[in-house]
Amino acid sequence: MNFLSHYYYERDNRNCYFVLGTVLPDLLKNADKSIVLHPEKLDHPDSNISSLIAGWKKHLEVDRYFHSSEFFLEHSHALKLELAPIVEGTAVKPFFLGHIAIELILDNLLITTGEVNPDDFYDHLDSCADDTIASFLTFSGMENTDVFLRFFDMFKRDRYLHTYAETHQIAYALKRICMRVWPTPFTPAQEADIDRVLTTYRQKIINKYMTVFDTVGEGLTSGAEKLM
Repeated sequence: MNFLSHYYYERDNRNCYFVLGTVLPDLLKNADKSIVLHPEKLDHPDSNISSLIAGWKKHLEVDRYFHSSEFFLEHSHALKLELAPIVEGTAVKPFFLGHIAIELILDNLLITTGEVNPDDFYDHLDSCADDTIASFLTFSGMENTDVFLRFFDMFKRDRYLHTYAETHQIAYALKRICMRVWPTPFTPAQEADIDRVLTTYRQKIINKYMTVFDTVGEGLTSGAEKLM
């Protein structure tokens, strides 16, 4: 799941560090894809750092239920099939496009149907102290925390998740993600074709997309009950 889809489960949470923890694995990958941390195996006496760790664990749990859901498997595959002819002859992997595309569409739908407010999400991030984040990263084994903190400051300042409300920006966001792997993933003409596919597909699932959030939510509840 992407940023706002993870936030959906914490939209009533008032602990900014827990909220940040639920998106921190993806933020770190955006900052530097070579960063590999496993704080989910750690404990810390500071309550804020402990909340970051708990949020990180929640992120892993949500992704586990989401990626094994029938919804994700069905729609990522269907999008892969529709997008494959467009990127034929390029280095871009259609399965990667299908995977990322459905996650971006879900974030778009959460905004445009009023399920989440990006400003509330950013307010949480703004409330987290850099010193606490740096302490968490150092405790988790990261040596140069400035790499992330510089990216995090830019991420908060740019607030680019607001662009997800514009359906035609989904294809652009997909291209930017692909550029982390392939410098020139596809041409402007291919991007336009991808935009048409995603816009049509978004409309196809708009009335049933919340089923996957319900499914993941049920998994989270069931998992929590088993631990009691």
